[in-house]
Amino acid sequence: MAPKRPYGADALERKPAEASAPGADGPPLYAALDLGTNSCRMLIAAPKGSGFQVVDSFSKSVQLGRGLEQTGKLSKGSMSRTVQALRICQQKLKRHKVTEMRLVATEACRRAQNAKELINRIHGETGLRLEIIEAQEEARLAVISCAPLVSRKTRNLLVVDIGGGSTELVWIDLSEVPKSERRDSIMHLSRDFAATKLQKGAAHVVDWISVPLGVATLRDQFNDVQDDAARFALMSWFFEENLLDFAPYHNSGPADHFQIVGTSGTVTTVAASHLGLKRYDRTKVDGLRMSSDEIDAVIRSYLTMGPAGRRHDPRIGSDRHALIMSGAAILQAMMRCWPTDRLSVADRGLREGLLYAQMSADGVLEEDPSE
Repeated sequence: MAPKRPYGADALERKPAEASAPGADGPPLYAALDLGTNSCRMLIAAPKGSGFQVVDSFSKSVQLGRGLEQTGKLSKGSMSRTVQALRICQQKLKRHKVTEMRLVATEACRRAQNAKELINRIHGETGLRLEIIEAQEEARLAVISCAPLVSRKTRNLLVVDIGGGSTELVWIDLSEVPKSERRDSIMHLSRDFAATKLQKGAAHVVDWISVPLGVATLRDQFNDVQDDAARFALMSWFFEENLLDFAPYHNSGPADHFQIVGTSGTVTTVAASHLGLKRYDRTKVDGLRMSSDEIDAVIRSYLTMGPAGRRHDPRIGSDRHALIMSGAAILQAMMRCWPTDRLSVADRGLREGLLYAQMSADGVLEEDPSE
C-alpha cells in the first residue's frame, strides 16, 4: 500500500504493543489474514467498544498472481515468497497466543489450477490452515468492514472493493431499515445475498458482481500498449464492459441518499494525493469524502506526470506506482457510471471485515452510540 505507512499506521484505534502482552488479562485477541493476488496481510486485534484495537499487523508483497494470467498456475517462486511471509505471520500468532482467527485466500487461489498444492504446503510448513473463500463471501466481508462509514441517511449504498486480482461491487438497499439500525444491518449481512430480499426490515442486496479484473490483472491485460494515456483509456473502458451483467449498471443511481464507499489501496492513494500528503496519515484518509470532479482531477494529474513522474511522486510511493493507473482506470469507470459528490474513502477492507464478522458473531462488540 502506498504512500508508505509507518508501522501500525493502518491500525484502527492503535495501542502500544506492550499494552497487549501475551498472557496478559484482558479481552481475547482475534486475527484476520488476507492472502491476495499481490499481498499477504494480517491484523491481530482486541475488541474495544463497537470496534477494535490493532495490536500487531503484517503486510508483505508476495506477488502470488505473477504469471497466473499466462499459465493458469501459481509459480514456484510466488509460492515460496508466500510461504516465507506466512511463517512470519505464524510467529506473530504464536507470540500473541491468538486462538480466534480466520485466514483466507482470494482471487489468485480461486483461479489457480495448483492452489491446493499451495494451501497444503502452507499447512505443512507453518501449521496454518488457509480457506479459499468464494467471491460472494469476499464481497460480503468488504461490505461489513465499511459499515462504520455508512451514513444513517443513506438509502442506497454501493461498496466497491478494488483488489489485486478482482473487483467486487455490492449494491444495497437500506430504505426499509430504520436509520438507527442501518450500520448494524450491514454488519450482520447474510452470507446468502439472495435471501436478503426476503428479510423485511433488513439490508437488501439488490445485486452484486465480482469482476475478474483488479489492479494487477487489468494491468497485465494491456502491458503491450506503449502509450500511457491510451493504455489508461483502454483499461477503463474494458473494465466498464465487464459491468454489463451488474443490474444497477443499466439504471442511474439515485441522486438523493446515495453513497459509494470505495475500499482499496487505489482509493486511499488517490485520497492521499488529493490531500497532498507526503507521508500517509490514516486519520485524514479513512472516511474522507470526495466528489467525482476531485477524483478526476487527481487522475488527470497522474496522466500528466507520466510513468516517470508517478514513480517519483511521494504521494503515490514506490510500491504503488506500477499499479496506480490500472486502479485509477477502475475508479474512473465507477465515477463515469455513478457520478457522486459522496464517495467515502475506506482505509479498511477484507481483514477488517473478517475481524468485525468474528467479533460480532461472538457478541463481544458493543452497540455503536454515534448518531
